[in-house]
Amino acid sequence: MLVDLAHLVGDYLHDVFINQLDWWVILGFVAQIAFTMRFVVQWIASERAGKTVIPFAFWTFSLGGGTLLLVYALYRRDPVFIAGQALSTFIYIRNLQFALRERRREKEAA
Repeated sequence: MLVDLAHLVGDYLHDVFINQLDWWVILGFVAQIAFTMRFVVQWIASERAGKTVIPFAFWTFSLGGGTLLLVYALYRRDPVFIAGQALSTFIYIRNLQFALRERRREKEAA
């Protein structure tokens, strides 16, 4: 029974990660890595500051990774993923606008 279960799981993983591997899946992985990096840079910046910080790079990785994930979702025709990433992409753009505006003000004040 355990051997059969191991074979079923192995066959499933082989199908998902090997048989279905194409350039779109690779794009999806790259997008997911870029999207995950936003949390890594946020975590590092917060650790260095000793408080919660959202650096500019967080929004840059959010927009880059989110846009790539949206492209991937559009290709895969996944309505749930499309809706979530489309709204999120708008939010990332808006937050980047705020961050750029704040940088400009700081630069002018200096």
